[in-house]
Amino acid sequence: MQDVKLIKALTSDIPTISSLAYRIWKQVYPDIISQEQIDYMLQLMYSNESLSEQMGAKAHLFYLIELESECVGFVSVSNESPNNWHLNKFYIDQKVARKGLGTEVLADLLRLLQAKQMTLTVNRQNYKAINFYFKNGFRIERVADFNIGNGYVMNDFVMMLEI
Repeated sequence: MQDVKLIKALTSDIPTISSLAYRIWKQVYPDIISQEQIDYMLQLMYSNESLSEQMGAKAHLFYLIELESECVGFVSVSNESPNNWHLNKFYIDQKVARKGLGTEVLADLLRLLQAKQMTLTVNRQNYKAINFYFKNGFRIERVADFNIGNGYVMNDFVMMLEI
């Protein structure tokens, strides 16, 4: 077991979340989507204004992932109905990934939320993430494409975990 903590993020943590997103997306997505789409999506979802709206009006809960007192990632969830959650974001710095950290964080998150069901969307080309979710009990519920503007479409799987 690693010394990992989930720490509820505050609006004052927005710069940390944004910085982590920019760093981690550059590790994960260049082999999956174009640099232009990465830049567009980072601005769309991780600007100060967007993160403030997600934490405020959209009521998304963000948690920082701390390992050995260093912030190495973050998760974001939204409550769909009692004990039914949607995992909006789950990012861990790839320099510390593949050591069971993601599985530990996911288990801690599910316990913390008292989740009975969790859904998420994942890019259909993100095989590493898809395999991680399979390993942790998720199944593919359906295929979905989401138009995110500027000529870009997210080609995703909707995955679900029932506990």
